[in-house]
Amino acid sequence: MNIHIITVGTLKESYWRDGCEEYIKRLSAFGRTDVISLKEYKLPAKPGQKEIRAALEAEGEQILKAIPPKSVRIALCVEGKQYSSEELASSLEKYCSQSSDICFIIGSSFGLSETVKDAADLKLSLSSLTFPHQMTRLILLECIYRSFCIINGTPYHK
Repeated sequence: MNIHIITVGTLKESYWRDGCEEYIKRLSAFGRTDVISLKEYKLPAKPGQKEIRAALEAEGEQILKAIPPKSVRIALCVEGKQYSSEELASSLEKYCSQSSDICFIIGSSFGLSETVKDAADLKLSLSSLTFPHQMTRLILLECIYRSFCIINGTPYHK
């Protein structure tokens, strides 16, 4: 299994990087995980809707080019479906039977372009709460790890 995470922006603080690296290491028991960090479009301090749309479209083009061919595409977005851990594991197990590549997509602080959302096989929401994007990456990796533990019947490493 190949797990790809495409994200717009980088992890600035070492504690976020350390947490993400820990879950990537744990996921190695189930396959290969790579993170593709794309450059965030620079916007003024108080951007207008037109500027935000242009930024999302520019980021969207980068994202679509970075998605590995034949991947199942899972876009993280606020309007996405929320799952329990068991439901997410079941959904990922189904996708694993369709492709050896699953690609999760995390947008910038303004989200994802409609083009990227439309290209997704699944729109996923981790919570109705709002999280910083750096935290979202860590939470997503934990959710993926937990799902693969459930799928494989292995105990969750705490």
